Amino acid sequence: MIDKLIKSQREYFAAGKTLNVKTRILYLKKLKKAILANENELCCALKQDLGKSSSEAYMSEIGMVLEDLSHHIKHLKSWAKPKKRKTPMAQFPSKGYLLPSPYGNTLIISPWNYPFLLSFQPLIGAVGAGNTVILKPSRFSEKTGLVMKKIVECVFPADYVAVICGVEGVSQQLLDYKFDYIFFTGGARVGKSVYEAAAKNLTPVTLELGGKSPVIVDKSAKIDLAAKRIAFGKFLNVGQTCVAPDYVLAHNSVAEKFINALKKWIAKLFPDALNNECYGKIITQKHFERVNGLICGNVALGGNSDANTLKIEPTIIYPADTDCPAMQEEIFGPVLPVIAYGTNEEMYEIIEKHRTPLALYLFTSKKSAEKEILSRVQFGGGCVNDVVIHLACSSLPFGGVGGSGIGSYHGKKSFETFSHFKSVLKKSNLIDMPIRYTPYSKLKDRLIRFFMK
Repeated sequence: MIDKLIKSQREYFAAGKTLNVKTRILYLKKLKKAILANENELCCALKQDLGKSSSEAYMSEIGMVLEDLSHHIKHLKSWAKPKKRKTPMAQFPSKGYLLPSPYGNTLIISPWNYPFLLSFQPLIGAVGAGNTVILKPSRFSEKTGLVMKKIVECVFPADYVAVICGVEGVSQQLLDYKFDYIFFTGGARVGKSVYEAAAKNLTPVTLELGGKSPVIVDKSAKIDLAAKRIAFGKFLNVGQTCVAPDYVLAHNSVAEKFINALKKWIAKLFPDALNNECYGKIITQKHFERVNGLICGNVALGGNSDANTLKIEPTIIYPADTDCPAMQEEIFGPVLPVIAYGTNEEMYEIIEKHRTPLALYLFTSKKSAEKEILSRVQFGGGCVNDVVIHLACSSLPFGGVGGSGIGSYHGKKSFETFSHFKSVLKKSNLIDMPIRYTPYSKLKDRLIRFFMK
C-alpha cells in the first residue's frame, strides 16, 4: 500500500499538477470548508482523545488552523511570485530573482498532544508551497486521526494528500522511503531517529521538538497577573504542550507571594480538577504513570490523581530542588516545580543545565532585564509578560534551536519552509561584455578589478 501511494504521489507531482497557484488556493479553500463542516466531529474526537472541552479545542487547535488557512489564502499569490534581487555591475546587463519552488513529495509526522493543530498547520504550508503530502498522525490520538483522514479524503485525491493512520511501526516504515522533505513534531529521542533516516537520503528536515522551557519571574514582575497567565499556560491541555512552562524561577523576594497567587488562580481556573469537565486528561496510562512518578518532594498544591480517568490535579512543587525528578526531564504534564533564585547568575546557571529550550517566558517591568535575559539565553521563541501565546501569531515563525529543534514554520514561514528558492540570473542577449573572455590583457585586468571590489 505504501509503495503504491508514494509512487502515485511522485507521478502526480512530476506531472506538474501541484504547481498552479490558483489550484493550490482552491484546495485550501475547500479544506477550510471541510474543517468547518466537521468542526463538531473534531471537537468530539479531541474530547475522547485528550478530554478537551469544545472551547479549548477551538481556541487551541481548530481556530488556529482556520486562521492560518485564511492567512495563506489571502497572501499565497504574492508569496509565490518571483522575488527580485539586485545583480552586481560585473554581470551587467542582467536581472536576478528567487523563484519559490516546491520540494516535491513530503512527509509530515505529527504528535498526539495537539493532533489537529500540529498536523494541519504544516499541511497548509506544504500544500500552499505546491508539494504532495503524506500525513502520519500519532496512533495515540486515534479518534482525531480518523476525523482528519475523513476531512483530507473529501478534499484531496490521495495522489495529492493522504493520511495514513496506523499501528506502531508505520512511521518507521515511511522513513525507509525517500522523500523530498520531512517535517516532524515530537520528542527528541524519536526526532534523532527521523534525522538519521533523513540523512541517508540527504533529505532536508524540520524538527519541532521540545525541552524544559523556563519561566522567570523577577522582583519587578506584576505577580498576580504573572500567576494568572502562568496557570493558564501551564495547565492548558493539562500541561501536554511542547511550549508549556516547565519550571518557574522566581526571585526569592517575591517567591512566596507568587506561590500564593498561583494557588489562588489554579483554584479559580481549575476548580475540582479531577471532576472538572473542562480540565483534560493524560493521553495514555503509560504517560499517566510517568507524570505521576515526577510528583515528590515539597508538594505545595495538588498531587492527587485518578487512574480511572487518567486525570492529575494541577500540582506545584515548592520549594523545588534542581535535583528532584521533575527537574530531570521535560514534564509534559500538570506538574510545576518552582525554584527561588537570588542572583541572575544563579538563574542562568540553572537554565544552562537545560540549555536551548523551545520557549522562554520572562515576567518583568524592567526593559533592562528584558534586554539582558533575552540576549543572554538561547531559546526557540517566547513571551515577555505572558506564556504560550506566541504560537498564535502567524507573523511570528515558530521553532526551536539546538536540542529543541531545527527550522521553523507558521504563516509565511510555513510556505518558505516547504519551498526551495531557486536563484536565477537572467542575462541580456543584446550586450555581451568582452572583459571576461580570454585572452586577458592589462586593460581587461584593470576593468575587472574596477567592477569587482
